[in-house]
Amino acid sequence: MKKISVFEMVTCALFVALIAIGAFIKIPTPLVPITFQYTMVMLAGLILGPKLGALSAFAYMVIGLVGVPIFTAGGGPSYVFKPSFGYIIGFVFAAFVTGLIAKKGKEPSTVRYILAGFAGLLVCYVFGMVYCILIMDLYMGKPVTFAYAIVNLFLIFLPGDGILTVIFAAVAKRVMPQIDKMKSK
Repeated sequence: MKKISVFEMVTCALFVALIAIGAFIKIPTPLVPITFQYTMVMLAGLILGPKLGALSAFAYMVIGLVGVPIFTAGGGPSYVFKPSFGYIIGFVFAAFVTGLIAKKGKEPSTVRYILAGFAGLLVCYVFGMVYCILIMDLYMGKPVTFAYAIVNLFLIFLPGDGILTVIFAAVAKRVMPQIDKMKSK
């Protein structure tokens, strides 16, 4: 197993903080608020790669579950019963998928970064939607139709998340040469 360098530990911690900050930049919607969390998760995958990006998202999830109020509506172990917790689980897998696609090949293009961001977004949506439907139906006793879920857990988020994905993927592509220089020091 490869040791994690100090630079990698610091950048992972930075992305944990950025994901937490993204949780508090929010727009309320009927079931799950729109936040900047996914944008920060995507950047973690793009910049840190699949393993460290996923590690950042996982650390964020664990810190929130132990009680630090870094999730959109607080924190603690009971958060697993919130309909939005599936998105947080999805962050781990989304960061991994985003990083995996972005880092494939020698020199990734901006288009590959954008496609990687959308692939991660899809992963996050799938985890979030399925989890929300299950929690609403099985735990809260409020069944949600698939059509309602598609509109309120996917379509409502897609325009904003899509725009942010394109913008921040392009930014990540421009920033990567400077980050690579810092890694080599």
